[in-house]
Amino acid sequence: MTNLWQRSRGGRAESRDIATIDDFAAALQQSLGWGAMSALGLTQTQPGQAAEKAPTDLPGYAQLFATNPVVWACMVARMSVFSAPRFTWQRLNNGTPSQMFGTSELALLEKPWPGGTTQDLLSRVIQDADLAGNSYWTAQQGEAVRMRPDWVQIVLERRTHPHGGDLGWRRYGYLYQEPGAEPVFLWPEEVAHFAPVPDPLATYRGMSWLTPVIRETQNDNLMAAHKRKYFENAATPNIVVRLDKQVTPEAFSKFKAKMDAGHRGVENAYKTLYLGGGADVTVVGGDLRQMDFSSVQGAGETRIASAAGVPPIIVGLSEGLKAATYSNYGQARRRFADGTIHPLWQNAAGSFAPLVTPPGSGSGAVRLWYDARHVPFLREDARDAAEIQGVESRTIRTLVDAGYTPESVMAAVTASDWSLLVHTGLFSVQLQKPGGTHEDLPPAPSEGSP
Repeated sequence: MTNLWQRSRGGRAESRDIATIDDFAAALQQSLGWGAMSALGLTQTQPGQAAEKAPTDLPGYAQLFATNPVVWACMVARMSVFSAPRFTWQRLNNGTPSQMFGTSELALLEKPWPGGTTQDLLSRVIQDADLAGNSYWTAQQGEAVRMRPDWVQIVLERRTHPHGGDLGWRRYGYLYQEPGAEPVFLWPEEVAHFAPVPDPLATYRGMSWLTPVIRETQNDNLMAAHKRKYFENAATPNIVVRLDKQVTPEAFSKFKAKMDAGHRGVENAYKTLYLGGGADVTVVGGDLRQMDFSSVQGAGETRIASAAGVPPIIVGLSEGLKAATYSNYGQARRRFADGTIHPLWQNAAGSFAPLVTPPGSGSGAVRLWYDARHVPFLREDARDAAEIQGVESRTIRTLVDAGYTPESVMAAVTASDWSLLVHTGLFSVQLQKPGGTHEDLPPAPSEGSP
């Protein structure tokens, strides 16, 4: 790919400028005499290679984040919890997660840039993923560098089956280009690509959770405009005007045109209507209460929160507060943490693993993981975990006292598999042999002995 890039740059005419990724792809295609745009958003760059085009809806979604309060509340709720943990190493003993520890190799994620913190890094990661479906990062001179998602394309290479024929695509690398700058090619191991929701029309590209509810967000904005106009125009109800039957069609047309010009459309909603003699006014609409405005708007808010994976009560939406009170806030919190945040944390840890080098494995393999033990949002979970550990410790004590080997007890409790228990053949807390007599017991200590 790099050779082809150099070939395309060296072989182009002096008058030709490459200002965009599309220009770069066109230059490659011209130099190779190959390439076309596919229906799935793949730009052919050379025989057997293609690129998943970057999403172009980031500016629009960013504007939606800045103007829609429901979207803003859901994204901020996700951001505040997602950015709370810290990265750590976790040792795997025979495939089982074990000890967590930190080393200097995590400095890139703990201080990603001068003055930056892990919380700053994760806040930008989840914001990019929410708005564009993807978050791209690379490391340069000891700093984490954010690559704007709509300036990144994923370069793919065609897979060929050993028996002949094509078999999907593999990720060849990433192509990043800022407006007016030269494109930069990066290998997969140089990029941390966080894409929690896969795009069904792409192989590696992610998809924003805002995409399926874009109409709901538009409707929510229209409802807000409707409510504003209702109060701006004296909060008058909708009406029907009947004219006298003697009114000529010409006069009726003039009256209708004048009335439409002054009272039709969202901008003219709820204006006070003044009529001359012979007109009969009938109210056919209602106020906001009669049209059940709050229920209609609340249903749209709930759909947006559902797409974000945030229970409505977490962000204080009206539908969530009607269906429940803060007495069962803990259930909603647990659903948000277990069903939304923990999977995102696990994905982020795996995505950023290429940018850091794990330390020596020692007694087992080591992976990049997250430490959420001190996240305030999960304090209730920490209490539940302590209660579970208390039950397990009592189980371990009971089984050891019953004569099972400590090693088999630990294995059985950890795996929840009682078939792993191995008995010593000894019983009771003294571990006395079966059928033993008083003479078989060890002598009692003499008086005065320790």
